[in-house]
Amino acid sequence: MRVVTQRAENGLIRPSFVFIPLIICYIALIMPFSDYMRNKPFVEKLGLLPRAEILQIISADQKQLVGASLMMKVLMYFGGLMEKNQAKLDIPPDYPAMSRIIHGAVKLDPYNMDAYYFAQAILVWDVGQYKVANDLLQYGMKYRTWDWYLPFFAGFNYAYFLRDYEHAAHYYMQTAKLTGEPMFATLAGRYMHEAGQTELAITYLSTMEKSAKNAVIKKTYSIRLQALQAVRSIESARDAYRQDSGRLPASVEELMRAGYLKKLPADPYGGRFYIELDGKVNTTSKFAFMIKAQ
Repeated sequence: MRVVTQRAENGLIRPSFVFIPLIICYIALIMPFSDYMRNKPFVEKLGLLPRAEILQIISADQKQLVGASLMMKVLMYFGGLMEKNQAKLDIPPDYPAMSRIIHGAVKLDPYNMDAYYFAQAILVWDVGQYKVANDLLQYGMKYRTWDWYLPFFAGFNYAYFLRDYEHAAHYYMQTAKLTGEPMFATLAGRYMHEAGQTELAITYLSTMEKSAKNAVIKKTYSIRLQALQAVRSIESARDAYRQDSGRLPASVEELMRAGYLKKLPADPYGGRFYIELDGKVNTTSKFAFMIKAQ
């Protein structure tokens, strides 16, 4: 302290000359940064992503890490938007960029669970990109062969959004095989019928019934099998009627009056079979047990 004071008193150096450059430097660095922090967007843009082939090359043996980092980038981006939206500031998400990054992530690491689940949640429900999501799910099924959620998601998308019951049945069959759950097998049978493949549904449910060990599950299959066998008998009569008359029957009762059905098949679920305008055979029970009013 004595040396510094003496030198200052002798006019060799003054404290202000020491601090002024530091203050100027501080202001030069801090002020622009503070201004950036005040004005920067709450969520940064996702930016451009190199092609998947290039990412695979530059990632070398760190593909899983890079894939996880890409998904973390998307999750943080979307999470930030969710927080921003809660503050009632509408910032539209960059869905195309999110989709590209998700696809890039699974190309690097096809076992990345977050990618498929996030794609199902966002691409399907928020964007309506059902085919894009299903393509991604189908890609994941090649690798995550044990994950029943992937065929379940795909089956749901095909049935609920796309009304493609043939594909829905296929994926629900896959889900039933992975889980052993009769509910998915029942849905597979239902969608086969919806797709006009009643005969295939009968064959499938018959196989499932025979292989079922649990008595309750076996009975579940048996009841649905009876219902679809009744539908098939009406369909056969309908087809014969159309071949002979050149038109569709208006009702099941008309088939009976014309002698194409000997008796009205019973719906084990308690409903009544009827023929829709396009000729499809359906039942008022919707193939589910009806709850009687008290």
